[in-house]
Amino acid sequence: MKGAELFTEDFKPEPYWWETAKPVDLNASNLTPEADVVVIGAGYTGLNAALQTAREGMSTLVLDAEAAGWGCSTRNGGQVSTSVKPTFSALRRRYGSEIAADILKEGQASLDYMHRLVREERLDCDFKAVGRFHGAHLPHLYEKLARECEAGHPVWKMDAFMVPKEEMASEIGSDAYHGGMVFPRHCSIDVGRYHPALLKRVLEAGALVKNHTKVVSIERLKTGFAVRTEAGRIKAGKVIVATNGYSGPLSPYHRRRIIPIGSYVIATEEIASSLVDRLFPTDRVISDTRKLVYYYRLSPDRKRVLFGGRVSLSETDPRKSAVKLHRDMVALFPELKDIKVRHSWMGFVGYTFDTLAHCGDDNGLYYAMGYCGSGVGMASYLGMRMGLKAAGREMLPSAFERISFPTRPLYNGNPWFLAPSVLIYRLRDKFGI
Repeated sequence: MKGAELFTEDFKPEPYWWETAKPVDLNASNLTPEADVVVIGAGYTGLNAALQTAREGMSTLVLDAEAAGWGCSTRNGGQVSTSVKPTFSALRRRYGSEIAADILKEGQASLDYMHRLVREERLDCDFKAVGRFHGAHLPHLYEKLARECEAGHPVWKMDAFMVPKEEMASEIGSDAYHGGMVFPRHCSIDVGRYHPALLKRVLEAGALVKNHTKVVSIERLKTGFAVRTEAGRIKAGKVIVATNGYSGPLSPYHRRRIIPIGSYVIATEEIASSLVDRLFPTDRVISDTRKLVYYYRLSPDRKRVLFGGRVSLSETDPRKSAVKLHRDMVALFPELKDIKVRHSWMGFVGYTFDTLAHCGDDNGLYYAMGYCGSGVGMASYLGMRMGLKAAGREMLPSAFERISFPTRPLYNGNPWFLAPSVLIYRLRDKFGI
């Protein structure tokens, strides 16, 4: 299908998750002139931080340039993993065995935290340990996965197992992969319900949330900070920067270290249950061995496919990206060729030059960001840790605080190198290198 025929009559160029709950406009009537802590960003990082500071009795004000949850907190694919991309061997070469293990422990802790948060806060968000099927798009990559599976992981509780191509129908109704590995502990979550449920807990804890209030500068004072917004000035004892892929010029330090990369997603129209059951016999989330990875899953009600990835050299319109995503989805599942697109959207992932998250404390200015496309769990976890740190409850530094936060010469927030990088990754994916 091409052009207008690809889209349903009620097509929406916005996230599927907004069908459940659109980002909320919560505007405190007036800016408070002073707060113990100002949190910049009302996504997963900011809300998890604010939940801690508010419950510790600190007056907490959360500011967002848009509506709460407008960014990637309601634009992601709803997949939750151990959230660290580099392998133990790669991390060991960079930092040594001790720090490498500690970084991976943080990844496990982020997944464990999500289980604890949802359970203890009674968040109604369809959080389930459905597992992940990770498909090998070339034969030799299946063999590589098999070796990794047999060797086990030095840190994570994986319980992973291999699924050869001849048994793949039990996991996925596609012939496009050469088998794959299942990570049974990985999870799915209903993004449209998680963010508002978390926001409700933050408000109940006593924090104030003011949307559509862009912060234009942070000035360090003799004691505390002056946070200047388009609506006025606030004096803050402490500041938590939780802007990730939407950081912009507010903090030049972070802007030089965060690479905003658009990730694109479509949601199909409703699909017959018999076809769904044949193509997706389990509720697992799915990814594959490509560098330009596809990530996809069924909607929580098992009626639609949510299919995402990076499909263009430069940022593009979600209507245009929908055409490419649909084409790639059909290449994996030819039976979906006549299925139309109901939603198409994009969000900016906060990437880093070392493909690791980072957090820290600069004399009262805290930050956590750079989740590299695995932000649901890690953003929630590091937000929590920075909130406890701001409240004086967290003394031990995160492993992500113990490593340098790299940048590159001539980089000032505009990823001019993105298009050639995508071309290189496409070439590497072709040969599996």
